[in-house]
Amino acid sequence: MPRSVNNVASRARRKRMFSQAKGYFGKRKNVLSVAKNAVEKSMVYAYQGRKQKKRDYRALWIARINAAIREEGMSYSVFISKLKNGNVTLNRKTLADLAMNDAAAFKAIVASVK
Repeated sequence: MPRSVNNVASRARRKRMFSQAKGYFGKRKNVLSVAKNAVEKSMVYAYQGRKQKKRDYRALWIARINAAIREEGMSYSVFISKLKNGNVTLNRKTLADLAMNDAAAFKAIVASVK
């Protein structure tokens, strides 16, 4: 009996791997074993990057709030503490947006917690 090979599935696997490795340099784009390693590593970086992005944005929001609140003569940590004690439930993303785009509203929030 002749050997049975599933060329359709194996070609699809290779094609999928090479399409994910598109744009890579050298053998990483056209040698299966090298491309497979490169794509697997890139998936790890992509996963880590999705987590890192959240941290980076939070740090950016904190820096913006800190810069805006220092103009009001208060430190960031004191401001956040007063927000919590005053039961103001605005998150850092919203506070940073107000500090950047609506200074009057931000100053009103600062005045309410002072």
